[in-house]
Amino acid sequence: MFPGLGGLGGRGGMSPKKMKGMLKSMGIDIDELEGVIEVVIRMPDKEIVIQNASVAIMDAHGQRSYQISGDATERPLSGTEANEGPELEIPESDVDLVVAQTGANHEDARAALLEAKGDLAAAILLLAPK
Repeated sequence: MFPGLGGLGGRGGMSPKKMKGMLKSMGIDIDELEGVIEVVIRMPDKEIVIQNASVAIMDAHGQRSYQISGDATERPLSGTEANEGPELEIPESDVDLVVAQTGANHEDARAALLEAKGDLAAAILLLAPK
């Protein structure tokens, strides 16, 4: 369960059952998560995928920690996740302001705000006559 804790000098060491009992007496509970197929760690620019994952959960006084082992690979984010991030919410008041400043209709104002990633000034400039 814990790599590198096999004992001193290769002479065996503490059994996993004895180790678990000792940790429990200190208020630390360790359980193995059964049936895990894969674990995905999503980062801003990539994903780390761990296949054949083994997951141990350690609960120490209400604080949970996860130990994950397995075959790790990296991959870029797929689809729109890599480019857009979370969907941008445009407040109706921002749309109204762009309409008032440019005379555009609501649909065009909302589209300009989405293109400008919510930046009011940039959206107004996009719709301004050239």
